[in-house]
Amino acid sequence: MGGLLSQLGTKLAERWLSLLVLPGALYLAVAATTHTLGHTHPFDLPRLTHRITTWANHPATSTAGGQVVLLAAILAAAAAAGLTVQALGSLAERLVLAADCAAWPPPLRQLAARQITRRHDRWTLAALTWHQCREQDAQALAHDGQRTDPARRHDAERAMTRIAPEEPGRPTWSGDRLNAVAVRLERDYHLDLATLWPHLWLILPEETRTQITTARQNLTRATTLTAWALLYLPLAAWWWPAALITATLTLTGWARTRTATDTYALLLEATTRLHTRDLAGHLGLDPTSPLTPETGDTLTHHLTPTPPPPPPATG
Repeated sequence: MGGLLSQLGTKLAERWLSLLVLPGALYLAVAATTHTLGHTHPFDLPRLTHRITTWANHPATSTAGGQVVLLAAILAAAAAAGLTVQALGSLAERLVLAADCAAWPPPLRQLAARQITRRHDRWTLAALTWHQCREQDAQALAHDGQRTDPARRHDAERAMTRIAPEEPGRPTWSGDRLNAVAVRLERDYHLDLATLWPHLWLILPEETRTQITTARQNLTRATTLTAWALLYLPLAAWWWPAALITATLTLTGWARTRTATDTYALLLEATTRLHTRDLAGHLGLDPTSPLTPETGDTLTHHLTPTPPPPPPATG
């Protein structure tokens, strides 16, 4: 038991150090550089070195007690910055995935609705082009018996999926990418992913759950990187190179968020398609029959809780 607690404490300390303290300490270092150099001396390394030396030779830091207090203050400030970013990261993730955009406060809700409309109009045109290419290729194959060059069809499909893989219902690509999983499972098998997933998760093999958990953590880390960009942004008012750091973090966070979202969505959809029949077997249904819309309807019926009974009439 003692060894388990010790190992758990070590892992928690490692996560605390890597997720909060180290990025926070780097932020504090950049903030100190901002305060020292400013716009007038943005890359004056001797000036920065002189200021650090002055701080190091200060009487308050010349004693062991002063150094301990200083180290504790730095760790606390770094952890505070890390916790702030974790909170901002959760907010950024909520905005990026936009699962509850219909319930956002009025200004954001209207902005999200307009963005959905713009994306929907663009997607509709791209989807029509893609379907026309498919029909033309199918007709050519039926009439001539030969396949046409699929490059045009593939380009049209990529143009559509760059906007959204399915009909847009969220203001962001990442939100629509995750929502596409639920849309496809409902269309193909009549499966309600929100109802099915908690039960399916409990019977998944450990390796599969580990892969999904890792993909979900990667998505959280990506949105957290965007949150760090928000924290670095105010520093650009005093030290313009901080704007470059902000832009780099923003672009990297955006790219990683899209990649992590796509990976997570792929795993969710593949896992559901592969293991839903296993869940049917656990519920006493036939696990050997193909997954069909009828099976999906039956599973959804079994897993959906009954609604509460009507309240007694008052007379």
